[in-house]
Amino acid sequence: MSARVLPELIKKDDPVKPTYYITTPIYYVNDNPHIGHAYTTILSDVLARFKRSGGHEVFFLTGLDEHGQKVQQAAEERGVDPQKHCDEMAPRFLELWEKLHIEYDDFIRTTEPRHVAVVQQVLQSVYDNGDIYEDEYEGLYSVSEERFITEKEAESGEFRDIKKLKEKNYFFRMSKYQQQLIDHIKSNPEFIQPKHRKNEVLGFLKQQLEDLCISRPKSRLNWGIELPFDSDYVTYVWFDALINYITSPGFASDDKRFGKWWPANMHLIGKDILTTHSVYWPTMLMSAGIALPRSIFAHGWWLSGETKMSKSLGNIVDPLGLIEDFGVDPVRYYLMREMVLGQDAAFTMESFIKRYNSDLANDFGNLLSRVSNLIQKFFDGKLSENEDESNDGIEVKSSAEETIRNVNACIDAMKINEGIEETLQFIRGVNKYMEKTAPWKLVKEDAAAAGSVLRTAAEALRIGSLLLEPVMPNRTKIVLETFGSTSNDISWGGLSSGFVIKQHDILFPRIDVKKMEEESSSGKQELPEGIIPYEDFEKVDLQTAKVVEAEKVEKSDRLLKLQIEIGNEKRQIVSGIAEYYTPEELIGKMVIVVANLKPATIFGIESHGMLLAASNKKELSVVTVSGDGVATGVKVF
Repeated sequence: MSARVLPELIKKDDPVKPTYYITTPIYYVNDNPHIGHAYTTILSDVLARFKRSGGHEVFFLTGLDEHGQKVQQAAEERGVDPQKHCDEMAPRFLELWEKLHIEYDDFIRTTEPRHVAVVQQVLQSVYDNGDIYEDEYEGLYSVSEERFITEKEAESGEFRDIKKLKEKNYFFRMSKYQQQLIDHIKSNPEFIQPKHRKNEVLGFLKQQLEDLCISRPKSRLNWGIELPFDSDYVTYVWFDALINYITSPGFASDDKRFGKWWPANMHLIGKDILTTHSVYWPTMLMSAGIALPRSIFAHGWWLSGETKMSKSLGNIVDPLGLIEDFGVDPVRYYLMREMVLGQDAAFTMESFIKRYNSDLANDFGNLLSRVSNLIQKFFDGKLSENEDESNDGIEVKSSAEETIRNVNACIDAMKINEGIEETLQFIRGVNKYMEKTAPWKLVKEDAAAAGSVLRTAAEALRIGSLLLEPVMPNRTKIVLETFGSTSNDISWGGLSSGFVIKQHDILFPRIDVKKMEEESSSGKQELPEGIIPYEDFEKVDLQTAKVVEAEKVEKSDRLLKLQIEIGNEKRQIVSGIAEYYTPEELIGKMVIVVANLKPATIFGIESHGMLLAASNKKELSVVTVSGDGVATGVKVF
């Protein structure tokens, strides 16, 4: 992508382009990419594009976190090697980023050799500094979160698969750097943004900071990076994952890339990982003698209505579904326009449609159609060589220059939504200019004057498109191509003279709400996320079954292999309940199974069906049937 110069951001006589290094979090490889992942990555892409357009040389990093217990367990259940599991999961993210028009410079995976080498070098450096020690620890361990938790956290009900563990591990002297971190935060106002997140971290640091457990014994977890000073252990997820930010720009390599890009200008994260990035990460860097990033910005969550999106609630919005229905650029636009950075935002289809029809179809798309159609109709598609020099025309030009300044200021202040609104206000002003000058009437009295009005409106559209290009790179390209714009300079006057404009499709076809409602009432439209029609439920065949044999699956802590009777049929089922039941407890039980589930291979063993069970995050109970008169193979309703 070629850069266009914004005078407010870079001086013409600067001999070297300023650099800008921005990162997303590295996403967990086992997750299905959803609207939260999409939002953070689109936001990073938009910021990267704005910086490139302002003359910066940009490095944009994203990637995947591929180590840890949950990955190892998922691979075990599938009966595949963990690396193969990761290799099969990673393309989901790469494909989505391509669909969302994400222009990243590097996609890092923590299983890559380049990353393993850097992690081990940093660990050795911190160890040599005397900041890593071995100690025995006993406490509650959450498998789902892959960390030890407090009694209070365990009682909250927010953690799953809790075990009591006592083992030797390695610890990082995080507490040693507590005051140094506090001093750094206070003396660098932009280090943690927005301000209320900075205050949140400072509040957290008022308590005594505990040292951080950074290892797991290989006897319990072997899918991780081996500690360079003890081959019986692998490193804990955060001492692995966070280091990706220095691996990618070339830490410890022979080239000069690291000095060029580090420290990062912006770590963009969700507020749920604020502590790890603003406490764990800086203290790790302090111990290793590496400069701290310039800024960590924590944005809010996307809510479904007033509720946080989550797998358990089944209300996660699939970005791919939105893209297929409405296109990539409208989705990018809505996500950037609707969220005030630092606050939560609510996603609803009603607000999406309203924003699409109002901003994109009515204001932006309609202006393009009006201007291009009038030039085609009255001037054979040829742009006038003269601009409108009347007071109204001069006002449009002045408004464009002011909008450019305001948008630049908004981007620098991380107020993306306000920058977009500034641009749309400008577009609305041009629509009013068209209504006031009425070139379709003026052409009958003064064709030259009407032509100059339309050229001024076209130039305003060019400016608006360049300002919106980082948000909607594809649709704005259509506008620029329509008027033959080849200049990336955003200052006024970039259109060529005498160009014959190109034909184009409707930029943003209106969403017909009435038609959607009719389809919904007739049952043609898809149901809301997580809701199924009764016809789908009828397809699930629930039957009673008796467990006649049960045994643990070798080399797995979670799996039991069950032999069951369903009527006159015998089947084999593999179930992840070994942490809650012994084989002996299940033999003779009358259970309920999904009898028509497609067979699956789990840990190399074929499984024909699934047990019904209930869980409250702490405990799990298999659903059983009591009563002497109940036989196997009875259908459950």
